[in-house]
Amino acid sequence: MTRHPDLRYERKLWRSGVEVVAGVDEAGVGPMAGPVVAAAVIFAPEAFIKGVHDSKQLAPERRAALYDQIASRALAWGVGVAEPLEIDRLNIYWATREASLRALAALGRAPGHVLVDGRGIASLKHPQTPIVGGDRKSFCIAAASILAKVTRDRLMCEYDARFPGYGFAQHKGYCTPEHFAALRALGPSPIHRRSFAPVFEAAQLALAIQVGG
Repeated sequence: MTRHPDLRYERKLWRSGVEVVAGVDEAGVGPMAGPVVAAAVIFAPEAFIKGVHDSKQLAPERRAALYDQIASRALAWGVGVAEPLEIDRLNIYWATREASLRALAALGRAPGHVLVDGRGIASLKHPQTPIVGGDRKSFCIAAASILAKVTRDRLMCEYDARFPGYGFAQHKGYCTPEHFAALRALGPSPIHRRSFAPVFEAAQLALAIQVGG
């Protein structure tokens, strides 16, 4: 039986006296193009939206509808973005940390406790609980995953219009065969992560062709 996110982690904190619980998750760690986007969200105690799940388990139309419900019912929510140049400079782990801290800062209020999907957020000043697979277990983390995923997907559609030919609106920067083919044919775009091996190799090839030509 498939488990769906519930309030068990949130309720444990509420019962302990923590009223403001934030969930944090990110989207875009694995792609070779585009930003990494984190989201943070706070709900009133016992608030729950039916159908909220790990964003990867939901169809795009369902994610978009839930995004609107989450944004309207949350007490506070925010997103943080780390662009490709920052990813290349810091590496994806530290860039994701920065995006998560920005998302929490965008809340406009300090959480009493933070529930985080996967690994914890290094140097976070607030108490936190990392939960492996948290977007399938905790309601507020799952809600954050939807906010992050929809935000990033919309950004990638905007990039598709700015940098046509790569198919960003379809694959969202992930490592699909179509993306590899476009990368080989066109070379890296300004939003490709040059610290990622396939992009670095494509850039070197493009440079060699340019020099040789």
